[in-house]
Amino acid sequence: MIMESALLDVRPGREDAFLAAFTEARPLIAAQRGFRSLELRRCVDEGRGARFLLQVQWETLADHTEGFRRSAEYERWRELLHHFYDPFPLVEHFGESVV
Repeated sequence: MIMESALLDVRPGREDAFLAAFTEARPLIAAQRGFRSLELRRCVDEGRGARFLLQVQWETLADHTEGFRRSAEYERWRELLHHFYDPFPLVEHFGESVV
């Protein structure tokens, strides 16, 4: 299992629009081969309400990097979501728990 993780800094004042777009985008990723689960959490620290943590579990790294990212659904995902980010997020992948 692979955990994809990204801190999403949404342009201030665009949080509600981002959440609405994310609701539309979620089925695009959930339908992908190897998709296991997704969590989107909003930062609760003062002054950080426009920051979200996205974590997606995949069966394999290739399911994300070669499957989803090369799909037509990813193109739609990009159209729906990528214009909300400033700066563009660093996406990282993590393996199994070590403790």
